Formats: sequence, C-alpha cells, structure tokens
Amino acid sequence: MNTIFIAGHAKLPSGMAAKSIYDTLTITAEVDKKYGVIVTASCTLATLHGREFVQQLLRGHSLKDGIEHPVDEISIHYLGKAGNALISALKDLYKQYEQYSSST
Repeated sequence: MNTIFIAGHAKLPSGMAAKSIYDTLTITAEVDKKYGVIVTASCTLATLHGREFVQQLLRGHSLKDGIEHPVDEISIHYLGKAGNALISALKDLYKQYEQYSSST
C-alpha cells in the first residue's frame, strides 16, 4: 500500500449541529507516502456539503509543503462556527504526519 491514514482532532464549539453528535471534530486524510499528497480527506462536520467542501480544500495538497496554505484556505473560505476547530484539527493531523515522517 502506498498511502497512510492520518487523523487530527479538535474540540468543537458549542451551538453547532455536529456538537450534538460528537464532542470533537476529526479530520482524516489518506496521504501518499512518497510525496505527502492528500489523496482524499474527510471530517465530522454535520452536513455532507461541509464535509465535501473540506475535502475539496485539502485534496491534492502535499503535507511536505507544510500546513500554512490549507490553514489559510480554511480561514478565508470557511465561514462557519467550526473554522477554528477545523484549523486545530488540521494542525493536529499535520503533527501526526510529522511524527510519521521523522520515524521513516
């Protein structure tokens, strides 16, 4: 298999639909081992539209290039209550990727 599966987590703010289902927001990504490119991504936002939007923002980004660009993209283009939680979960996911990269 040429990919790895990584998850990042963050606390959800109160007053969100997803909060009634989950206490935390999770972003998962399937990442190409060689190039660090996000092949596909998902998150635990309540709406399918929100989950698809996050996937479109993240798909194709190489984690070898850092996480600043996708964080900026979320800050600029995602205007929902979960914006900070998405950014925190993405940073946590990136931290997991860095640990994986340093161990291989």
